[in-house]
Amino acid sequence: MFPESEYERVYTGSVINVQFIQTLLNDQGINSITRDDMNSGMIAGFGGGIPNHIQLFVKKTNLKDARSIIEQNLS
Repeated sequence: MFPESEYERVYTGSVINVQFIQTLLNDQGINSITRDDMNSGMIAGFGGGIPNHIQLFVKKTNLKDARSIIEQNLS
């Protein structure tokens, strides 16, 4: 999907929590991308993935700040 050397997963959870975290990260100037294997499988015409198992990725250069924001807001 994308080079592993550039992005790292920082959170996995429900779409609501992922959208909340994305908003927090965007407010701090940190861009993120999501991966939803369940939705991708359904669009392609086959099942796959786990419902409400959305993965959130940020660039490794933002990893420390992103993890800090997530810990502060989901603890």
